[in-house]
Amino acid sequence: MEKVIVTLRTAAADDEWAEQLRGPVAHELLALGLPGLTVNVRDRDVRESMMTLTTLDPPVQGLVSVWTQQYYGDQMLMALELLGHYAEEIAAYLVTESAPLPPPSTPPGERSPGLANMALLRRPADMDERTWLARWHGNHTPVAIATQSTFTYVQNYVVRAITEDAPVINAIVEEHFPIEAVTSLHAFFGAADDADLQSRMEQMVASTAAFGANVNIDAVPTSRYNFRSPFSA
Repeated sequence: MEKVIVTLRTAAADDEWAEQLRGPVAHELLALGLPGLTVNVRDRDVRESMMTLTTLDPPVQGLVSVWTQQYYGDQMLMALELLGHYAEEIAAYLVTESAPLPPPSTPPGERSPGLANMALLRRPADMDERTWLARWHGNHTPVAIATQSTFTYVQNYVVRAITEDAPVINAIVEEHFPIEAVTSLHAFFGAADDADLQSRMEQMVASTAAFGANVNIDAVPTSRYNFRSPFSA
C-alpha cells in the first residue's frame, strides 16, 4: 500500500469549487476502487484562518490523499487525470506517513471536527537530510504537541514527486485544531493567557527554526473529509 498526496492549485476556489471537490469529484475517485481517500479543501469554514501562509502562485486550495497499491499504476493515472480538470496546476507526491496523533474517526464523507491545517515544508539547502529529519521528527514533534492545541498530527515525508514540474516540497504536515483556532491565536496554541501565548509561540519559533520550518512554507487551512480508510477492517 502506498500513499500519494495531490496538491490542487487554483486562484478560483470558491465554495462551489470546494463542494464539487468533496462531492462529485470524490465519488468519481471512489469509483476507481481506491483503497483509501481523503479530501482536504479550503472552504468557507476555514478560509479566513489567520495562520494562512502562501509562497506558491496560484496557491494550494485543496489536497487529495490517495492510498493505492501502485503509485505508477493505471488507477493512480486515472485519478490524476480526473483531478487535473479541477485545478490550474496539480502536483502529486509519494509519501511515507507517520501519525504521532492519528485523526479522529468520522463517518465516510462527513467533515472532521475543527481546522485541518496543512503545512508544506521545504528542507533548507544547507541542511543534510539526516539532520533535517532528526530535528523535525525527533526534536520538534514533542514540542509541537506540547505547545499547540493539536488533536491530530500527521507527518508525510515526501519520497519524491511523481508528476512533472512539481514544486519542491519535502514534507506535508497535517495538524488539526479546534475550530476556534481559525480566528484566535490563543485557541490555536491552547494558551491560557497572553503570557502563556507568548511562551508557547517562542518555543514553537525556536523549534521550527532549527530545521528551517519557520520560513519558505505554505500553510493551507482546510476542512477534512475522509471517504475511505485503507486501514478499516
